[in-house]
Amino acid sequence: MHQHCHGQISVMESQRKSSGEDSSGERGLLHTWKGYSCSVTPERVLLSRPVLQAALGTRHGVLLVEGGQVYSFGEFPWKQSQVSEVGPLKPVLESSLSGQRVVAVAAGSFHSGAVTEDGGVHMWGENSFGQCGLSSLTVVSNPTPVAVLDPDTSPPHTIRVLELACGEQHSLALSAQHEVWAWGSGCQLGLVTTIFPVWKPQKVEHLAGRHVLQVACGAFHSLALVRCLPPQEARRPLPDKCGQCNQLLYTMTDKEDHVIISDSHYCPLGVELLDDGEARMEPGRSPPLRLQSSPSEPLSSHTSASAPNLHPSITDHTDYERRRTVAQNGEVLTTTDSDISAAGTDSDRTVGGMGGAGSQNSPYPDDQAVKEYLKKLSDTSLAEETAKMTKAGASFQPPADSLDLLTSDLLPGVMPVTTSSALNSLVSSCASAVAERVVSTCEALSLKKRINCYYPGVGGVAGAPGGVPGGFPGGPAEERVRLEESMQGKKSCSTGDIREEEAEGLSRRLSLPGLLSQVSPRLLRRASRPRVRAVPLTPVGGLPEAGELLPSLQTEVWSWGRGEEGQLGHGDNLPRLQPLCIKCLSSKEVVLVAAGAHHSLALTAQSQVFSWGSNSSGQLGHMACPTTIPRLAKLSEGIRVWDVGAGAQHTLLLADGDCYQPILYYSGQQVREAAQDAPQDQTEGYSYTQQPVLLPFCMNLGYVSGVFAGGQSCVALADRNVTGFIASLHELAAAERKFYCKLSSVKNHILRPLLDLESLGTALGPASTVLLQSLARCYSRLCHLTGQHSTSLTANLRRRREVKSLVMLEHASIFLDTYNEYCCSVGNFLVMGGFQALAKPSLDFFGKCPELLQRLAESSEENIPLSDLLVALFYLPMRHLHEYGRLLLKLGTCFEVSSVDYQKLQDGCSKFEALALHLKRRRKEAEYTYHFWKSFPGKMTDSLRKPPRRLICESSNKALTLQNSGRFSVNWFILFNDALVHAQGVVPYKSLFSTHHVFPLATLWVEPIPEENTDLYGLKVISPEETFTLLACSSMEKAKWLRSINQAVDKAMSGAGQSGSGAGQRAEPPISRTASYTFYKDSRLKEATYEGRWLAGKPNGRGMVKWLDGRIYTGMFKNGLEDGFGDYVMPSKTLNLNDHYQGHWKEGKMHGIGTYKYATGELYEGSFQDNMRHGHGMLRSGTLNSSSPSVFIGQWVHDKKTGYGVFDDITRGEKYMGMWQDDQRQGTGVIVTQFGLYYEGAFNNNKMQGTGVLLSEDNTTYEGEFSEDWTLNGKGVLTMANGDYFEGTFTGEWGSGLKVTGSFFKPNLYDSDGDKGRAVKLGRLAVRPEEKWRAVFEECWMRLGCEAPGQGENQRAWENIAVALTTSRRELRDCPEMNLSPSHNLTLESLEFNPQQHVGPVTMEKYDRIRHYLIKACDTPLHPLGRLMETLVAVYRMTYVGVGANRRLLLQAVNEIMSYLARIFQLVRFLFPDLPEEGGVIPEPSSDPQDKKDSKCADTQLESPKPGRVVSSSSLLLPVLLPRLYPPLFTLYALEKEREDDVYWECVLRLNKQPDMALLAFLGVQHKFWPVSVPVLGERTEVVSSTKDACFASATETLQQISTTFTPSDKLQVIQLTFEEITKEVVSSLEDSFLWSMDDLFPVFLYVVLRARIRNLGSEVSLIEDLMDPCVQHGEHGIMFTTLKACYYQIQHEKTT
Repeated sequence: MHQHCHGQISVMESQRKSSGEDSSGERGLLHTWKGYSCSVTPERVLLSRPVLQAALGTRHGVLLVEGGQVYSFGEFPWKQSQVSEVGPLKPVLESSLSGQRVVAVAAGSFHSGAVTEDGGVHMWGENSFGQCGLSSLTVVSNPTPVAVLDPDTSPPHTIRVLELACGEQHSLALSAQHEVWAWGSGCQLGLVTTIFPVWKPQKVEHLAGRHVLQVACGAFHSLALVRCLPPQEARRPLPDKCGQCNQLLYTMTDKEDHVIISDSHYCPLGVELLDDGEARMEPGRSPPLRLQSSPSEPLSSHTSASAPNLHPSITDHTDYERRRTVAQNGEVLTTTDSDISAAGTDSDRTVGGMGGAGSQNSPYPDDQAVKEYLKKLSDTSLAEETAKMTKAGASFQPPADSLDLLTSDLLPGVMPVTTSSALNSLVSSCASAVAERVVSTCEALSLKKRINCYYPGVGGVAGAPGGVPGGFPGGPAEERVRLEESMQGKKSCSTGDIREEEAEGLSRRLSLPGLLSQVSPRLLRRASRPRVRAVPLTPVGGLPEAGELLPSLQTEVWSWGRGEEGQLGHGDNLPRLQPLCIKCLSSKEVVLVAAGAHHSLALTAQSQVFSWGSNSSGQLGHMACPTTIPRLAKLSEGIRVWDVGAGAQHTLLLADGDCYQPILYYSGQQVREAAQDAPQDQTEGYSYTQQPVLLPFCMNLGYVSGVFAGGQSCVALADRNVTGFIASLHELAAAERKFYCKLSSVKNHILRPLLDLESLGTALGPASTVLLQSLARCYSRLCHLTGQHSTSLTANLRRRREVKSLVMLEHASIFLDTYNEYCCSVGNFLVMGGFQALAKPSLDFFGKCPELLQRLAESSEENIPLSDLLVALFYLPMRHLHEYGRLLLKLGTCFEVSSVDYQKLQDGCSKFEALALHLKRRRKEAEYTYHFWKSFPGKMTDSLRKPPRRLICESSNKALTLQNSGRFSVNWFILFNDALVHAQGVVPYKSLFSTHHVFPLATLWVEPIPEENTDLYGLKVISPEETFTLLACSSMEKAKWLRSINQAVDKAMSGAGQSGSGAGQRAEPPISRTASYTFYKDSRLKEATYEGRWLAGKPNGRGMVKWLDGRIYTGMFKNGLEDGFGDYVMPSKTLNLNDHYQGHWKEGKMHGIGTYKYATGELYEGSFQDNMRHGHGMLRSGTLNSSSPSVFIGQWVHDKKTGYGVFDDITRGEKYMGMWQDDQRQGTGVIVTQFGLYYEGAFNNNKMQGTGVLLSEDNTTYEGEFSEDWTLNGKGVLTMANGDYFEGTFTGEWGSGLKVTGSFFKPNLYDSDGDKGRAVKLGRLAVRPEEKWRAVFEECWMRLGCEAPGQGENQRAWENIAVALTTSRRELRDCPEMNLSPSHNLTLESLEFNPQQHVGPVTMEKYDRIRHYLIKACDTPLHPLGRLMETLVAVYRMTYVGVGANRRLLLQAVNEIMSYLARIFQLVRFLFPDLPEEGGVIPEPSSDPQDKKDSKCADTQLESPKPGRVVSSSSLLLPVLLPRLYPPLFTLYALEKEREDDVYWECVLRLNKQPDMALLAFLGVQHKFWPVSVPVLGERTEVVSSTKDACFASATETLQQISTTFTPSDKLQVIQLTFEEITKEVVSSLEDSFLWSMDDLFPVFLYVVLRARIRNLGSEVSLIEDLMDPCVQHGEHGIMFTTLKACYYQIQHEKTT
């Protein structure tokens, strides 16, 4: 009850050893006394350990000591067996708690509680009202655990408790979730119940979802300190209409002489009042409102119609205080309005009806009845009370508060009027105006309510979520009126309340001539005018970074319980069943609440104490009336209270006085020794205080860290100051509290009034007004941070008293940043002449003698100009940084130099000192700059004067001149912190400086010119587009300018104003840097903006250029030009699309590999040189469905097709493969068409012209002269498919009738020689294979650093490969969209090793290494060989797929592969010079014959006399190349062999119908080779006549794999394995050793071939034959291949019967 618990106490056993203090003897000393007369001396309570916390009940007390033990003293009637009374000087240990580690204790009137470290609760003492939470016991003699369980979870889980508070008949617990749980009896529980006692702790649902910081209990009332809801939850648009009946909630009637604004709308809600005036829930009725489950959960729309209160509760200030009613669905509506008459005494109630009917169906009596009833009241005590309140209200001026809102716009919880209707803004203006006048009238309630509607709960939220206790069911009208009248003078919105609400929340000063006389035109104008100044002087959520580190100042106080003494603070004496916010404390930054028996206290961050409730002995510390609302305790100027205790009829305050040793004040009942036993109610024996009195003995106690009160007793906890540590800690906290009060008072008395001045905007101008607002914002932020910090330091004094928890050490950056930002904003305002401009409006406001300003600015000088006074005032906070430094240093001296704490304090001290010096320098810079602008000539000021710009130095003393300047020209250089300005002019003219140029510092380089042989002191200045030389008059001047410019450049780049930037200055800024610049001269880049890396005045590194015409280049630069990989977008002038190039650049031009997407839709991928297509590339024109889709792949020279290329004309279905020149077909070439025509021969001027050969699908052939495409003209021979031919002169187009002059020949059937001569050899007139794709190979050689194939250095080639791989990897790493697969990454990593390590002859091992390296290299396009491979595959497929799949191209396709092999082999031998040439032999290591079997390549020569491996391009490279080219190649083979394969296949199908034995017999296989039994599913089965597909099955399966392999060597390997399988099967049946003869083997193999059913066996055979390694032909593989080939021909010619 009469105590407060300061949150969780950290138990400190070993934490202060480092500070050198004896922790037990000097800390936590307990002193106790009663009353305040001079004769009182406190008694010291001796305990072996320091006391951490005390709690006092009516006649007993509980102490918590270090180590978590609990002692009790006083009277304990609940202890049956033991001593029931112990003197206060001999506490007894509560032994039943000895196993527990207690962190907090609490005492109620006659019971006690303790909280353990794990959040468990123990209670003992009187329990007749359930206050100990243990059912069926009237007393609990020893501490007993009480379970606080959450019933909503299953199984119910235990709630962890942080602190307890106890009253006379109830107890409250604050959980770790910051919710309140209650048990015991009475309305002070705040629970929705009528059944008492409540044995089990229950959650106070009304506060659920809010963040409760602290709870306190009086005898029969409860207080909670709650953090305000964050602004986004409080800002919801206000409803204009009732949610149920859709009528307007507010109406405005414009009478001739006044305006009536009415919110008298209400819905009929079925309400009844019970006789005793307390509304109770009917038993069994659930609360009508849905409880809000979490603070973030928005209330559903039907919950609140008069949403000004945001959280529905019966009212803004509970059921009694306003006539509001609750509809069945929980809707809340205001139902009354008061129009106050001019006299301010009588009150006409106009109660509007609703739902279409007039006031007839109002449940209230008419106006007349109310008036009469009110007259009867005149002689009652209520009238006196009213008068008293009126008087008090008139005289009471609340202090300017800290609700930091200059306007209602940006406030937490203060809702801006969002609806645009003029009505709303007018309502609010009128409301505030009227409120000003009715401040002394108790009937102003509806107005207050109206203000609340528009600005609900300034600084907080009006209602509370949660259940509503009373749904008044109907009842006699008289009782209603009686209740209303009894409330009349006791509404919560007491006089002062309205006053404060109006003054602080709305911050409007309006007056009306009569109370409701006509609204002045000025008011109406003002209502409709949008307000410009909207600066919240309270940071909305505190500092974002400070987050949870610092205590919140945006708090509310909620109270509930009995209120007959006014202890709830709502302006009346009525009880409250539910927690309700005390509105007028919402903006007061309350940080601590305490409750006496019948009075309440709230301590604010500004060290003020608000008190309310019973004042019978002067315990409130003031004599003002009424005592039902919070008022300030009267303390003399400069006394700052920082801890409070409240007892039965007294209050104890702990405060700072003149020195930093704390002092104690007492107010309330005097306790006389003689009158100790007199009954409480006889006051003759007691005297009381009119205001708090100083306790004279307080200086003897040492450094008091906390006070506690209860019953008639007082307790103080004190520390002795041994090493000075305690004193320094107190001094730090006291200094911060003082500083905060100072800042607040400047804000309230200077800043806010200035911002509110009407003339401000005109005096300052828009730019400076914005700067002043920014200054105000930064000031508020600093002020708020200081408030939070002082609260945090105070809490540290009350609890831990240690260095570890000092926020300013752990999180110094929060403070440094805030000061930095503030200093910056003051400097900016000063530089722009803001203070000068502010002087005039402030003069009007503060008058000619600004004593207030002088006092606050701590200025002693006489006649100081007002503007200087303001500057001094706003720079004052910077001084506090020195104070921080000094106090941290002082604290540091209390520690060992080696300790961690000492180190922390030293670091903190140096940080704050460094910042103080830095800000001092910043102030000097700002003042210097301001004076410079004052004296600056010409019109340049306006364009150059910018808030953040500071002057560093200037050359008006002719110290710096421009080299080679004209005779009459004048040059002036001004160095600012962001630019160097060069002003120029000519001597005779009046306006001296006609032009000026600004060079941004970020792109400025300066270097000294050596002075060896000249007498010139020169500085070379480089900017992106100009380089000039400055001459200084002396070497000293030169050094000064060089240093100044370099430092300025360095700062400008590092982001100016890093704290302590003076400390570690580099000699000069980096020559390479990142910056942005817009060119103004450069022809190529004029008006383009470059952003990126620079090197000595030139773009260098990664960057981006944007031109005004929309072109954008993003990529690498070198020496000012695009160089490296880049992305270039260029808008097309005609089409509404962009050209887009992505690729490599060199010296500002496209150069290297790239992709160019044209706006027309064409796409070129390939090489560039000098912005032109040059080298190998592919151009796709049109899409497949556009007018002329085509693809060209081949060589380009200077943007034209020149050299060998393949052109696929998709529209005409033709493909040309041949030579080009200047975009035209020129030279030899081949054309194939989709209709099977084939032409090879000469081309000229893009046409077939010259000698050529033309074949049609049916083998009709023409050989001779051509003049146009497909047009014969001249001599030639035309051969028919059957061998007949014409010889002569031909004219005409092929396929449309030919004119022939010549002879016809029909060769003799027997003339075989002539026949042979006629067959055309194709390919003679086509491009030779080695001439094809030369550009592709040349590019590969170029990449390896060779001018021409084979010419170059091997070492350089390897270096180039390494560079290519690493740069490509880096580029890919920078482009996340082209991410590599992990396997690709591994390949790249393994390729970075150079396999060319050992020079010398190639061994088998080395050969294998080379082979593996090549396989990997060809796997990645980032390796030059891999890129070559990828390109070759692309061109090969482009050539031989689609229309190119023409059987006549087979020979060329094979030769092309052979030529690839030869040319790649040349590259490989260049990289590995020790590799033998084609056909050379590598000796096989003799020791390991196994190796031969395992070798992948199966071209081992078994028969050769000396074992070894023949090196050939095919064995090394075909495994890499062929798999990629296999599909198009095999297609050509299949087309070529189509006829033969068909014949073969027909025979295979026919013979395969036979069972195994029949087929073996037919093929003539000898009987001894016939298998007797075959394995079927693992079991041997006899071969019978019907068995099919069972004999030689494994050999058959093996042979079938020939189709799944690619290279000839792999295919030969398959054939060999097939032979081995056959042999295995035969040998198993013929036991003896066995050698094949060809006659025996052939039929068996023929059987296997037939059974294998390989569809394109002819193609497979031809492919092997064409591409087989020549060295293999005569070995074992050669013989086996010949056997297969023989089988193929045998099957074709098999004549089966």
